Amino acid sequence: MKRIVIIGSGNLAEALARAVAVSDLEAVQVFARNPERGPVVARLAGCGWTSDPERLDPTADLYLIAVSDRAVASVASTLPIPAQAAVAHTAGSVPLEAIPERFERRAVFYPMQTFTKGRTVDFTRIPIFLETSSAAWRPELEALARKLSRKVIWTDSAQRAKVHLAAVFACNFANCMYAIGEEVVRSAGLDFEVLKPLIAETAAKACDARSPRDVQTGPAVRNDAPTMERHLGLLDNAPNLQEIYQQISKEIWKTSRKQ
Repeated sequence: MKRIVIIGSGNLAEALARAVAVSDLEAVQVFARNPERGPVVARLAGCGWTSDPERLDPTADLYLIAVSDRAVASVASTLPIPAQAAVAHTAGSVPLEAIPERFERRAVFYPMQTFTKGRTVDFTRIPIFLETSSAAWRPELEALARKLSRKVIWTDSAQRAKVHLAAVFACNFANCMYAIGEEVVRSAGLDFEVLKPLIAETAAKACDARSPRDVQTGPAVRNDAPTMERHLGLLDNAPNLQEIYQQISKEIWKTSRKQ
């Protein structure tokens, strides 16, 4: 398989377009409803685009559905994709069964990474989690995936759902903590810049360690009650942040004692 239609125009579709453009694969078309984003993604992929289902290119080997989780099933069932084609969605928490059974070669093609419009990532380092409805074409799909990434992993939908949940904790929730940290330092008249070296070192230590638990630091690890009480006092006007602080501190103390 080599010829791909990218369906969607969001952050992941853009990243896929960039990755395909510098690989041995060929993007033959971008299908997107958004008239502003569709042409942008198509230019990155080096192909044309359409928003008209009747003009969907029927010659592709793989139709890669990179849309929001809630739209996967609708897009897969309504677009006039040839029944003999391979069809894959890119959603981490959506089961394989979201793609209709009329497609004999249906799959999940989930790149686990955070994607942002206008930001280039090294796709070769991103783990791609695969699942298929048939073992017969697994080698073909894996060969295609390895043209984009050096790390390809086969999982079922249940495993992938847990991977996606882990990603939410490690990425989305961690970034939310950065935002809270920014809010707190700004309340002291300082800029978010002061936290960036700390964030970089924390992430680097977690990546280098056997387990992130091995490099956990802070007052909760030491059960430093006076310091934690002072912190909670500084959050008197933000009871929601007090609750977050207390719950996470309890989790850190509980898991630290198990080591």
